[in-house]
Amino acid sequence: MKIIPLSIPDVLLLEPTVFSDERGFFFESFNQKIFEDHIGKSINFVQDNQSYSQKGVLRGLHYQISPRAQGKLVRVSVGEVFDVVVDIRPKSPTFGQWVGEYLSANNKKQLWIPEGFAHGFLTLSETSQFLYKATNYYSPTHERCLLWDDPTIGIDWPIESTPILSNKDKEGEFFNCEN
Repeated sequence: MKIIPLSIPDVLLLEPTVFSDERGFFFESFNQKIFEDHIGKSINFVQDNQSYSQKGVLRGLHYQISPRAQGKLVRVSVGEVFDVVVDIRPKSPTFGQWVGEYLSANNKKQLWIPEGFAHGFLTLSETSQFLYKATNYYSPTHERCLLWDDPTIGIDWPIESTPILSNKDKEGEFFNCEN
């Protein structure tokens, strides 16, 4: 497995080694030791989640505040998404910056999103199934949402038309770059 730091170095792209033949394929989707050796600390995933979305659905930009902040390891098992991570750590040199990656069932890439980041994705294929491991339990009282199209952040979403949003995502907050 290759682990690649992105332009926001704490966000990592994981590319598995895939073994394919006429029967199909096999790959190791997670190895605790390799993962922890690379990030330099122990990680305990406590919850696995899965979502199904239709083309044009945009989910996010979600995060949880302390003491229920979550790290996430995300991947796509069906379809393709454009996945976005925004650094919301006030003391970070990359505060307010975003990074985006295409994740799909075909490329089998995963994204490690540490605590302190907002996260969202746009479904590009007819449908997608999105899987993620979380380091903390879901807590509605600690959940927050940034507007997906906040001009301060300036995410370049690959959008053909207005995305399909939940009411929660429509009511997201503007990013406060004064933190």
